[in-house]
Amino acid sequence: MSLHTSVGESGRLLSPLDPDPVTIINGDSTFPVLLVCEHAGQTVPRALGDLGLKADALNAHIGWDIGAAGVTRLLADRIGATAVMQSYSRLVIDCNRPPEAPDAMPEVSDGVPVPGNRGVTQEGRAMRRREIFDPFNAAVKELRSQPHYRAILSIHSFNPQLRDGIKRPWEISFLYRKDTATSERLRQLVLENAPDLTIGMNEPYQIDDESDWFVPRHGEESGLPHSLIEIRNDLISDAAGQAGWAKLLTAVVHRFATEL
Repeated sequence: MSLHTSVGESGRLLSPLDPDPVTIINGDSTFPVLLVCEHAGQTVPRALGDLGLKADALNAHIGWDIGAAGVTRLLADRIGATAVMQSYSRLVIDCNRPPEAPDAMPEVSDGVPVPGNRGVTQEGRAMRRREIFDPFNAAVKELRSQPHYRAILSIHSFNPQLRDGIKRPWEISFLYRKDTATSERLRQLVLENAPDLTIGMNEPYQIDDESDWFVPRHGEESGLPHSLIEIRNDLISDAAGQAGWAKLLTAVVHRFATEL
């Protein structure tokens, strides 16, 4: 483990050796559904070391959404859609949270202390927002404003069980607030292709303005049909699982797109 809190001589958090916070796949696609993956990466900026965490913590569900990036990439390739993916660990800054929210840079995540997030200065928080959150948010906003997009979907994954011991039985869930129709249609399409699945609606959590970003700020604000898709991460923790779920979602999203 290593913990650094300094920034480079330029006064920036990210160095030329750090990856760009935004990865865009199939950027010139005209497929009408835009894909977003806020928790695709687990990278920590070099200036922050490893946030004082062991590698297994960054590899776990607190560090990123396990399998979500793989499913998103495969889905984007199979349907020819544009996907916007975020490179950094959700522990550095969570791009599906309002940046001012306390858990946007959590000091503790699912019972695990995050030393590198303890006592972050106001400037340190602003730097993470300015160099990671803002560019990613701007990329999503710019893309979704293009006239050929008629829907926007965000891909996430969730742990089968948190430290509180409560089990989460759903294989997939659709999260929404005002736009109930999109998630309900996606649920129907999943069941047409995989009738034995246990599907959650607004599970394993509820959307609200204080702790969520995609649905209020990209879905509702844009007026586009939208849903946040959560897949249980034990089902997509390896390449075979990711391929299987990408195949299912390919059928679902392709059919959904024809109805827009």
